[in-house]
Amino acid sequence: MNVLFAGGGTGGHLYPGIAIARALVRADSRIEPFFIGALRGIEREVLPNTEFPFALLDLHPLYRRQIWLNWKTVAGGVGAWHRLGALVRAHRPALVVGTGGYAAGVTLAFAAAHRIPIVQQAGDSVPGLTARAFSRHSREVYLSFPEAAGVLRAGHEGALIDTGAPIEPPPVPRPDRSAERQRWGFPANDGSVLLIYGGSQGSLAINRVVAQWIDRGLPPGLHLIWGTGRATYEQFRHLEREDVRIRGYLTPIAAAYAASDLALVRAGAMTTAELFAWGVPAVLVPLPTAAADHQTTNARALERAGAAIVITQQELTVETLDRTMRALLGAPGRLAALAQSASARARPNAAADIAARILRIIAAGRPGTAA
Repeated sequence: MNVLFAGGGTGGHLYPGIAIARALVRADSRIEPFFIGALRGIEREVLPNTEFPFALLDLHPLYRRQIWLNWKTVAGGVGAWHRLGALVRAHRPALVVGTGGYAAGVTLAFAAAHRIPIVQQAGDSVPGLTARAFSRHSREVYLSFPEAAGVLRAGHEGALIDTGAPIEPPPVPRPDRSAERQRWGFPANDGSVLLIYGGSQGSLAINRVVAQWIDRGLPPGLHLIWGTGRATYEQFRHLEREDVRIRGYLTPIAAAYAASDLALVRAGAMTTAELFAWGVPAVLVPLPTAAADHQTTNARALERAGAAIVITQQELTVETLDRTMRALLGAPGRLAALAQSASARARPNAAADIAARILRIIAAGRPGTAA
């Protein structure tokens, strides 16, 4: 049974689909996922390294400021529509899963026009344009943040489902934290480990402040695992030392989660979902240019839940960062409460739960098969 996954552009729109696809195959080996992405998205780097077949389409965003460039959007959409027709005829999908981004918009439109069942995964507390446009056409919409239900219009009662963000769950049993620290060259039990990264591309704004912080002097006993992003790795790699480990890209990132006590990160849905599944609380610096400022909304929701502390990018200075970290490290009870609230917010089995619901939808639509 073929299932088309459409989404990408950013890791937050691609990795949920990969997690759901893997959960589907684990649950039913007859499922054959096929991914549809955009040539200009992160999927062109990620999908060739997965086990799944895929097609990349020449798609473009809506150019809101340079409106004269929208001819590329129209031309790309027309070409993609014809390509989708060929792909659907070849694969005859039982269902389409949309996870956001350029590729999801045109693919969900094609599916709706041809009466192919649709489900969506909405990653942020303020869902994007694609999620909003197709929520009424979707059999089910799986919410990473329950707050998103107030933004979407469901096609029927019960279509909006709070599942949490689909991630690759931590292994059972969990890796030993002391052993994982030693793998990074840190003391097994002394001090604390802070994980820093700004998403799959890194964050120059965060990196610059962290570099100043290292030069100024870190709190005693603090060790850093710092993912700079590949584009700026050469700019900061010289700062590596005994208590600072610097990588352009953290892979496998589970090795960093397993060793960390706290994180300084952006407020993307996948980032926070993975951290919380590992029981790692976060100081969140929302990306101010994110669509509809959804990262700030994400971050404030998690702060209200007691699972994170928010520092806006405008507030992020070396003084603010140093003061915040010293206060947390000097109050073990507060750090433990953050970690407990982070774990309470975690939904490590979200991908498996979503896969089970998708399989029921597929079964209900197959003649002679019990739902």
